[in-house]
Amino acid sequence: MARFRRKSCCALIALALAVFIITVILKSLNPEDNQFNSQFALRLIPPPGQMEQDNSVVVSAKPAQLIPAEKADRMENKMQDFPEPNYNVHAFYYVWYGNPQFDGKYVHWDHPLLPHWDPKVASGYSTGRHHPPDDIGANFYPALGPYSSRDPSVLEEHMRQLRTADVGVLAVSWYPLSMNDDNGEEIDNFLPLVLDAADKYQLKVAFHIEPYKGRDDANMHENIKYIVERYGNHPAFYRYKTSTGKFLPLYYIYDSYLQTPDVWAQLLKPNGISTIRNTLYDGIFIALLVEESHKKDIQTAGFDGIYTYFATNGFTYGSSHHNWRSIKTFCDYNNLIFIPSVGPGYIDTSIRPWNSQNTRNRINGKYYETSFNVAVEARPQIISITSFNEWHEGTQIEKAIPKTWGKTVYLDYLPHKPTVYLEKTQKWARKFSEEQKKWLE
Repeated sequence: MARFRRKSCCALIALALAVFIITVILKSLNPEDNQFNSQFALRLIPPPGQMEQDNSVVVSAKPAQLIPAEKADRMENKMQDFPEPNYNVHAFYYVWYGNPQFDGKYVHWDHPLLPHWDPKVASGYSTGRHHPPDDIGANFYPALGPYSSRDPSVLEEHMRQLRTADVGVLAVSWYPLSMNDDNGEEIDNFLPLVLDAADKYQLKVAFHIEPYKGRDDANMHENIKYIVERYGNHPAFYRYKTSTGKFLPLYYIYDSYLQTPDVWAQLLKPNGISTIRNTLYDGIFIALLVEESHKKDIQTAGFDGIYTYFATNGFTYGSSHHNWRSIKTFCDYNNLIFIPSVGPGYIDTSIRPWNSQNTRNRINGKYYETSFNVAVEARPQIISITSFNEWHEGTQIEKAIPKTWGKTVYLDYLPHKPTVYLEKTQKWARKFSEEQKKWLE
């Protein structure tokens, strides 16, 4: 019995000693006293008092404001979910849309039906204009509805779509300050919003200069100066690396053939009266090629390159796929940049009801794949896409959805998803990048 008591006593002493040792060890691991007690540790494990307090706190609907470093980390992680932007893939982008919420009225979605130039032909078609939101000037209906280009949420969504598609540069349709197209409003005043949204997604912005009224060498010089001084320091402002290693702004000049080569030479030749060459405002100027004869005019005028814009194979010499290799050969021989323009299809009968002969069926994406394939085979420096969101001409790769309104049945991307043309763009942008690497080997 005494032996049992001695054993029990020893066991109790051993147990007490073990409890004491464990307590000391746990105390040494307390975050209040250990060597890892820092702001970082406290973010992960709040002190006991704070934990008790948090149990009775009502959580606010407004999220806690992140410090800049956390915001940067979040954005960096978000960017890792996207493919790398390909800065040799450019998409023509339009910022001329408006709606009552942001602009006080619909802009461009209410596009008028344009009459044919021949009165006899025009008499056989309807006139008037569209009446959004259900009736819009497009053959497809946007997933975002008739949006405003000023809407920050729309810009955010567009940049996500472009980044998803592996596009690196937006070629924004641009009119000078206080000018606009026939059916729109001034757009220059909110271009900073576009640049900021693009920069957030590591995209770049180039200028697609429209044929504004009175365009000539003198006012083009002033407008280029304005663009560089106002936007040139923005991180999203696109610059093209030349063969000499310079980084110069790149400008697409729409309908460049409307001015004669002599007029352009005054701006683009070193000895021109309004020359921009070898100045702070020098750049890469890309002319629109429509007719074959324009090739020589473009060279004579002093342009740096050629683009084809139209998404209608066979519509013009420049937009015809079978001519792209010979155009590239011409450009190589004359030290010009060749930028073929690929597109998913073309249909503009919602605004030009008499123009069905120029419709190019998408063939469930095959038309787009074919144009991309021909462009890549021509080995250009850049490929442009007509377009991200030119809804009036049905060339958009932006998301579209099925919609029926009365007797109107809008076209759609079925049987594919609304993202099908973004996915195809990503596929071909990657292939283009891989092929370019091979050409340089």
